[in-house]
Amino acid sequence: MGFVRQDRLLGEEMLSLVRQARRGNETLEASIEMPRGPLGPGRRDLAARAVPIRGTDPADGLVLLLVQDDSESRLLDAVRRDFVVNVSHELKTPIGALMLLAEAVMSARDEPESVEKFASSMQREAQRLSNLVQEIIDLSRLQVSDPLARAALVEIDDVVADAMDRSRMSAEASQITLVSGGTEGLTVLGDREQLSKALRNLIDNAISYSAPKTRVAVGVKRDDGIVEISVTDQGIGIPKDAIDRVFERFYRIDPARSRLTGGTGLGLSIVKHVVANHGGEVKVWSVEGSGSTFTLRLPLADQQEVTS
Repeated sequence: MGFVRQDRLLGEEMLSLVRQARRGNETLEASIEMPRGPLGPGRRDLAARAVPIRGTDPADGLVLLLVQDDSESRLLDAVRRDFVVNVSHELKTPIGALMLLAEAVMSARDEPESVEKFASSMQREAQRLSNLVQEIIDLSRLQVSDPLARAALVEIDDVVADAMDRSRMSAEASQITLVSGGTEGLTVLGDREQLSKALRNLIDNAISYSAPKTRVAVGVKRDDGIVEISVTDQGIGIPKDAIDRVFERFYRIDPARSRLTGGTGLGLSIVKHVVANHGGEVKVWSVEGSGSTFTLRLPLADQQEVTS
């Protein structure tokens, strides 16, 4: 689990538990929270039990420390609650729209032009509903997954290339130029598919909120043991009062624009969860009317330990 580094136990709460058990010569238990990594809000919920080893020389002060990671079970409980709330709240709108459009088609069955128009609207709403369901599922999976538990070395160059390739068609359709650059050869620990998904969400978001014939740039740089992946656009920007809310589930700066682009309001929330699960953080800078920069900050592989 990565609680020991260079023969030293990490975490002041865990150290304190061991010291108290040794000093009082009694078994102690505690619930402990530890950061997932050096950055961001990601936490681990741990159940720790310190047991003094009897029958040994008291001067040795040997203590057996048992640690159970309860993060996944607690997250699963939260996901179950959130899923019901999310589904009941967000699925009502597209389902209601489809029902109204179906009624309109039935009423206009003798008017081919009207039927075609309503059918086109139904197709858009159905696609929006499909996107919404998929992103709710993706977010639910992210909340219970731990990419660091099965960590693999991930090349940032591959993540950037994959995300840009998947967004290129959308960029071309919107007359947006995609460019990339920066430091090459950087590696992190985690899940390549999740990281690619997070970066693609940022790129797609930048494309959706940019005017034609502008550009979206992806940059990579190293900063003191951290890799920073930034996505910069020349779009409409974010109002100051909305910057702190953009990562909330289903929050939309411009609901009308989100409907037109098929946005679900979950893309940035997914980004936040992916990065937090990798022990990192996401930052945003924006000027309304000028553009925005979203930056993923992740610990480099040589700053972490591959754990079983």
